[in-house]
Amino acid sequence: MNVIKNYKLFYAISLAVIAVGLIMFSINGLNYGIDFTGGTMLQLEVGKFVSVEQAREIISVYDENASIIHSGSEKSELIIRSSKDLSNKDTTEIVNQFVEVFGMDGSNFQTQKFGPFMGKEIRDRAIFSVIIASVLMLAYISFRFQFKFGVAAVIALVHDVLVTFAVYSILRLPVNSSFIAAILTIVGYSINDTIVIFDRIREESKIYPKLGFGEVINNSIKLSLRRTLFTTLTTLMAVITLYIVGVEDVKVLALPLIIGMVSGTYSSLFIATPILYSLKRLKTTG
Repeated sequence: MNVIKNYKLFYAISLAVIAVGLIMFSINGLNYGIDFTGGTMLQLEVGKFVSVEQAREIISVYDENASIIHSGSEKSELIIRSSKDLSNKDTTEIVNQFVEVFGMDGSNFQTQKFGPFMGKEIRDRAIFSVIIASVLMLAYISFRFQFKFGVAAVIALVHDVLVTFAVYSILRLPVNSSFIAAILTIVGYSINDTIVIFDRIREESKIYPKLGFGEVINNSIKLSLRRTLFTTLTTLMAVITLYIVGVEDVKVLALPLIIGMVSGTYSSLFIATPILYSLKRLKTTG
C-alpha cells in the first residue's frame, strides 16, 4: 500500500465529501434538533407499549422528523420532541388520536415549550472545547514527537469533524446535544489512531535511518494497519449494535460515532500521514 504515491486520490475523496456537504449546508443548513431550534415536548402515558413506528404514523403528520423515545419501567410512556412550535390545537389532536387508536386516557399527558437559548450555549461551549482540545493535542504531540507531527494530527482532526458535518448536511440528519457529545468523543478517538501510527513512524525512522521518509511512512502504515483496523472494527461492532437495538436517544449518539470512527481511521491512515510527509518535504526543500 503506497499511501504517499496515491495521496492525491485520498485528498480528492475527502475534499469531494466535504465540498458536497458545504454546498448542501449553504443551501439547506443543518437539520437542527429541538436543543438548538426550540420546539415542543409532548409526554404521553399511553398505558401500554406502543412502538416508535406506530407512534410515528400519527406524529409524522405534524413533524416527520420528531424524536420519539420510550420512558418508564414498562415503556408505556412516550416522550415526543418536535423542533416545531406545535399549537395547542395540534397537541390536542395528537392526544385525541392516541386516545382513539390505542385507548389512552386522554388526561395523562403533558406539554412543554422550549426556547433555543440552551442549544446556543451548548454549541458555543462545544466549539470552544474542540478548539481547546486541538491546542492541547498540538502541544502534547509536538512535545512527544515534533511540531510538524502535531500540525498533521490537528488537520486530520479538523478533517474528521468536517466529514461528519458534511454527512449530516447531505443526509439531513438531526443535529442535537447528543451529536455535539459524539463530536467531542470522535476527536479523542481519532487522535488515538493517529498517535499509534506516528509512534510507529518514529520507531521505523530510528531503525532504518537511510530509508526515505516516504518509504518509512508506507512501511509504518503496513505494520500498523492490522492493529488499527481490528481496533476500529471491534469498536464499530459495539456501536452498530447499540444503533440497531438501542432506543432513539441512543441511536442519535451512536450514528455520529459510527461516521466519526470510520472517518477517523481513514484520516489517520490516509490524510495525516501524507500531510506529515508534505510538511517534512517543506523542511527539506526549504
